[in-house]
Amino acid sequence: MRKTFILLLFIIPLAAVSAKGQSGATPATMDQPVRWGDAVLHQPPEWYRSTAARTLADTVLQFQSPQGAWPKNTDLSVRPHSPAEMPAPDSEVANTIDNGATTLPMQFLARVIQADGDDKYRQSFNRGLAYLFAAQYPNGGWPQFYPLRAGYYSHITFNDDAMVNVLTLLRDIGAGRAPYSFVDRTRRSRARAAVAKGIEIILRTQIKQNGKLTAWCAQYDERTFEPAWARNYEPPSLSGEESAGIVRFLIEIDHPSRQIRAAIKGALEWFRAAAINGIRLEEFTGPDGRRDRRVVPDPTAPLLWARFYELGTNRPIFLGRDRVFRYAFSEIEYERRNGYSYYGTWPAALLTQDLTK
Repeated sequence: MRKTFILLLFIIPLAAVSAKGQSGATPATMDQPVRWGDAVLHQPPEWYRSTAARTLADTVLQFQSPQGAWPKNTDLSVRPHSPAEMPAPDSEVANTIDNGATTLPMQFLARVIQADGDDKYRQSFNRGLAYLFAAQYPNGGWPQFYPLRAGYYSHITFNDDAMVNVLTLLRDIGAGRAPYSFVDRTRRSRARAAVAKGIEIILRTQIKQNGKLTAWCAQYDERTFEPAWARNYEPPSLSGEESAGIVRFLIEIDHPSRQIRAAIKGALEWFRAAAINGIRLEEFTGPDGRRDRRVVPDPTAPLLWARFYELGTNRPIFLGRDRVFRYAFSEIEYERRNGYSYYGTWPAALLTQDLTK
């Protein structure tokens, strides 16, 4: 997309980095089933007119909740055999935007609608859109679950790109881009208004240090807008991963305001300062025969970023399920070392991207 501003970047040599969200899925042949996941968005246009695509779309419709959302961590390509197999509206997976829930089904259905035009898919899509509109706070943020639930679930949630996924979808709907050209003008207008409010809260919650804009926390209190806890190992902090997703979204805005340009510039400068040199995260087999992870010195390794940086000090921090701040990856328990991404290359592509176009 066209950019109307120029940022001078220090180009950092990196090893090849795969962008978050890209799919290496092999396109299916006509009437070949596709496994649920990002692959459903990367098929040839003619596939979305196939029997296989319609069969999948019909199954996706069955999983839509009465509120209009879809569950997370659920294979939407497997048809439920009975109502008992459907997630209850108040279950831990239902009515959420976490882990691509709701946004991925809507992206897929839009492709089927564009190819097929069946009104039942359009009605389902519109119910999903109404859900996203209803879930947005007046302040512009989105909670992880809606209807609201007690606890961190109601925080404004950037975690795992939840809110950015919604904003990206609504941005494309508001612009009438393919495959969303079927969306009527009234809904497009509402989508643009929702995106504008979402950008406002992004700019409002960017953390400043000594008067300088830096990055974002993964979640914020929906009333005070202060960085907030989520799970025990997800503390108030500066987030290397979630901030990269936010910046990626901001960079794609046409005709960005001065405030948006400043937000991008501040975040990129923070990414450069927060980059970690000279270490590599590797897997190894421990004395007990289990696969494990550790950090080892490696002067040739590509730059890494921590998932969490301590507020005020910018030190990488690591927490296990005991909620204790630690400053060495090796000090957290085995289960969390191997069950969560504490290091990554998330902003690497942003720092090598040509932003002068």
